[in-house]
Amino acid sequence: MAIPKHEEIRLPVLRLLEKFDVIPIREFEMPLAKAFNLTEGEVAQEYKTGNARIFYDRITWALSYMNMAGLVQRPKRGLYQISDLGREKLNSPDTINEYIAIHLQNRKHEQRAIGDPVEETLTPKEELLQSSEEIKSALYEEILSIILSKSPRTFEQLVVDLLQKMGYGGEVKDAAEVTQYSNDKGIDGIIKEDVLGLGRIHIQAKRYARENSVGSREVQEFIGALAVAQSSKGVFITTSAYTKGAREAVANLSGSTKLVLIDGIQLAQYFYEYNLGVQTVETIELKKLDGDFWDALTDE
Repeated sequence: MAIPKHEEIRLPVLRLLEKFDVIPIREFEMPLAKAFNLTEGEVAQEYKTGNARIFYDRITWALSYMNMAGLVQRPKRGLYQISDLGREKLNSPDTINEYIAIHLQNRKHEQRAIGDPVEETLTPKEELLQSSEEIKSALYEEILSIILSKSPRTFEQLVVDLLQKMGYGGEVKDAAEVTQYSNDKGIDGIIKEDVLGLGRIHIQAKRYARENSVGSREVQEFIGALAVAQSSKGVFITTSAYTKGAREAVANLSGSTKLVLIDGIQLAQYFYEYNLGVQTVETIELKKLDGDFWDALTDE
């Protein structure tokens, strides 16, 4: 039979997880191939670019979308586990794909009221760009899941490494440091902006669960820590989000103190953009006609 689409793979994946609880990603392929009666050739079939096996890639997409919708969890890198919501949705399996589609629409803030006109058909280029954004969003979720599986101390080192990747500290030797774990006085990391260390960026890193937002109290405490350190530049980074009060506390700062807030999604985007912990697996080259070249030629 034809290799199933990732939407068709979701339900069998959930049923496997219900049966075995936790499964490494590499162990989904064979039982699912058997469930779909795929031949060895179909399982081994690759994309034309030769960069990935189609069936395995679709399994990873099925897992990724269900992870974003909360039907499965990632207790550790490379491991998947069914969630309580996933078990609940198995009682009405025909609604799973619809639930995921609605959840993804809500995430993009693009949900439309019933009866609104349907979007016009996208051009091939628009579809390509849209697919690229969906791939990025899925990877952002994976990046955050992996970060949350690491220790708070490791997270502090990661954000210091990221800021260096972004160019802060420049060519200064030993520009970045993670402060001592105990008695850090509210400062998790420091980056020297010049050789003499006259300019410094102080960092606060909070590895919070996605549902636990950083509030105004934590931000005010960091502002106080900056004052004690006589620092005018701070970066507060979290894996979750900031409350309205937290953002207002920064907006109302007066004087020379500058404080930047980076939330979980922005953090994942920076890891992606500055190639920290990610690799380029494929580049698609788009070309257009060179009008000047063709116009310079003699017409018939």
